[in-house]
Amino acid sequence: MAFEESELIFLEEDGGKRHFLKVAFGMLKIQSLGTIDGSRLKGMDDGSVMTVAGRRLTAFRPGTMDLMGSLERGAQIVTPKDAASIVMNTDIRPGCRVLEVGAGSGGLTTALLMAVGPEGRVHTVEFVEENAKRAERNIRRAGLDGNWECQIGDARTAAVDFPADALVMDMPDPQNALDNLLPNLRPGGRVCAYVPNMNQMEAIVLALRERGFSSVIALENIQREMEVHPGGVRPSFDMLGHTAYLVFGRKRAL
Repeated sequence: MAFEESELIFLEEDGGKRHFLKVAFGMLKIQSLGTIDGSRLKGMDDGSVMTVAGRRLTAFRPGTMDLMGSLERGAQIVTPKDAASIVMNTDIRPGCRVLEVGAGSGGLTTALLMAVGPEGRVHTVEFVEENAKRAERNIRRAGLDGNWECQIGDARTAAVDFPADALVMDMPDPQNALDNLLPNLRPGGRVCAYVPNMNQMEAIVLALRERGFSSVIALENIQREMEVHPGGVRPSFDMLGHTAYLVFGRKRAL
């Protein structure tokens, strides 16, 4: 399917540098690349190759990881390795309704919106208005704002009216928001709490157990790339280690 006007894509150089742009079939000014004739994008599709100023560029539609890696950042984002675990462990799929606490820069929100698809919906409660505005800019840029809404408020006390299949919380004391938010979560629905410190992890695990949740688990993800060269393969010296603890549980019907 050929690229359409206003669609977000990126042009990737052979060295891996990326240039994000909204497709337009007139003259396009692209930061760090210059001005190109957008009409050259007509009829091009995912993976098409073009040459600009002697540089070979491949045009791609961004996937979830590409979008998360290109965000305007303020608050630290949930990393793709953790976002993938959140989506899988909370069984978020097309058509789901997800209640999220903490917009941050919109990284996890982007992953959730991609997972629920056009038929689903994500409702985010964010305490800091500046974070909400930044997340909104990122989500609009990705064209995902049609099934997202953001509410400014304190998740521990804010009135939230959003029936949800999953509750995902990125906040320092998620246990203190449970009694306010759990009425929105359907029986059988899943909870995730994303916390950086071990004492926070302990607090939310105990709070879920006290409320009768099933399948309560806590984990962390550690990721390391492999260096692959002709005649030699080894693990990279660098690795993406501890970012946060992930706590999951499933709500029982009372």
